[in-house]
Amino acid sequence: MEISSMMTTTAASHYYDDCKFMQNFSNSSNEGPFECGQEVNTNGLADFIIYGIFVNLIGLFGIFGNTISMIILSRPQMKSSINYLLIGLARCDTVLIIIAVLIYGLPAIYTYTGALFDYKFIVYPKTIRYLYPLACIAQFVTVYLTLTVTLERYIAVCHPLKARSFCTYGRAQVAVLIIVIVAFIYNLPKFWEIEVYNEKHWKYNITVYCVNPTELRSNEYYVILYIHWMYFFVYYMFPFIALVIFNTAIYRRAYAGFQVRKANRDLQQLSRHQRREIGLATMLMCVVIVFLICNILPMISNAHETFIADPPQWMVQIGNLLVTINSSINFIIYVIFGRKFKRIFLKLFCSSRLFVPGRDSPEFQTYDESVITTNIELRNSVRHGHLHRANTINWNNNIHVSNGSTRQSLKNNRPISPGSCFYPGKNSVRNLSQMSRTSNGRNSWTREENGDSTL
Repeated sequence: MEISSMMTTTAASHYYDDCKFMQNFSNSSNEGPFECGQEVNTNGLADFIIYGIFVNLIGLFGIFGNTISMIILSRPQMKSSINYLLIGLARCDTVLIIIAVLIYGLPAIYTYTGALFDYKFIVYPKTIRYLYPLACIAQFVTVYLTLTVTLERYIAVCHPLKARSFCTYGRAQVAVLIIVIVAFIYNLPKFWEIEVYNEKHWKYNITVYCVNPTELRSNEYYVILYIHWMYFFVYYMFPFIALVIFNTAIYRRAYAGFQVRKANRDLQQLSRHQRREIGLATMLMCVVIVFLICNILPMISNAHETFIADPPQWMVQIGNLLVTINSSINFIIYVIFGRKFKRIFLKLFCSSRLFVPGRDSPEFQTYDESVITTNIELRNSVRHGHLHRANTINWNNNIHVSNGSTRQSLKNNRPISPGSCFYPGKNSVRNLSQMSRTSNGRNSWTREENGDSTL
């Protein structure tokens, strides 16, 4: 997630522009009121609509959706490596949304309406020096968790024999820990990029606090190498290329085989495991596609600043809004594509009176369908065995005897024609017991497979 002028350039263009405004203010006559070096009500309406309304409303929905996602993905029956990564992604998205609201949503309300004065000039300047580095850390973790999720699906789909050893819950925990540590180390210098100073407010004649780039943040080489070039390649170029490569490989492996089977009308040969993997790959591919779409404009904005000049204000504003949307929309994707996620969501948060018992209703028991099918097949096979025995007896004796009478004659030890007939002797009993044990083994296997905690 970018939160562009605050993430790519928070002290880069936003605070750097503050410095320029301060210089212009000090070198020119007082043509109008200034607050912390910026002219009052500059871009106030645009900021209020994009940040004060849309970012705040979308952010509230995103916090709500991510909270529900974390609750559902943390359920014991959902425990798996991929779900642990998605929990970490939801946490980072929530952090980014909160920071976006604090950095953009609330100050934009003051810019246009004049409300939240204390937050704008007291709370905001004292917290921005910490919010800005935390936003950069959360953005780093979000980008590389998305890449890790894609890499996990790539191994599961393209190299299934290695998935059992590589795609484990423990390795997912280690991956998240390593990403967080690297993100903190990489963004550590950002804690020393912002400083706070005070001035007298032009209207109320009281002391207010303002932010300014530090000497480190004003260093030309630091800005060019670390802020522009490294940010562009670490946060955008490398992860975007990797995401495209891995998802292309997943699509070719998973969906090419799917289309071949569809052309041959052999879809019934797809195992439950294969269908689950394809469904999960589809859902996570949608997450990645939304991530790429929502971050295209921020990447262009950052490239424009890195290689050309400061980007237009509208590009920064729309880019920040798209990033907030990206952090808020994963919950909708999970509900649409995650059948198990949707069932648990309906069971936990929706009244059962609204649903008729069915596959997707909260009252539906999530037993493996193959267990029920196997038991029915076993019962039918035994029933057909009796029917075949009765028909054989009738054929050899040229008489019509029902199954009930046949069982009665056998029970009374009445002699039956010595013709060849199928009678459940020792071998048949052994076969039936073997069938029972086989079905039990199959049931246990399917229960274990059903216990896989994918979405």
